[in-house]
Amino acid sequence: MDRQAAIEFLLDLYENPSHRGQLENADISVKGGNPGCGDIVTMHLKIGDDNRIQQIRFEGEGCTISQAAAELVSARMEGATLEEVEHLQHDVIIDELGREVVMTRPRCATLALGTLKQAVHDYKQGRRRTTGEFQI
Repeated sequence: MDRQAAIEFLLDLYENPSHRGQLENADISVKGGNPGCGDIVTMHLKIGDDNRIQQIRFEGEGCTISQAAAELVSARMEGATLEEVEHLQHDVIIDELGREVVMTRPRCATLALGTLKQAVHDYKQGRRRTTGEFQI
């Protein structure tokens, strides 16, 4: 993808998100941020009995890159298993967003995936605590 195509792709994700908003009865919601630059993303997940993300929504504020990345990650991971989320590498998201454009702001580009991974981790820990598989 050339630089101009990457910029247009980012702007389209930013301006036309289909996963932005609250999620009623989310199984877990986790907020992440980059305090230095003001980017904030909250990921909301509804998880099925098959350990797949049935629905994913995000809320947030910040730069175009962080919010476009939240849309990309949400669209890509809806329907994925929790294990697929855990194994998704940050470099994949950077490449899909357009490495040449986002590499000057890698923390912005990876905030949503990092927050999603934390949500999956927290969800699995909570489930273990409630099923007795994990003790504090």
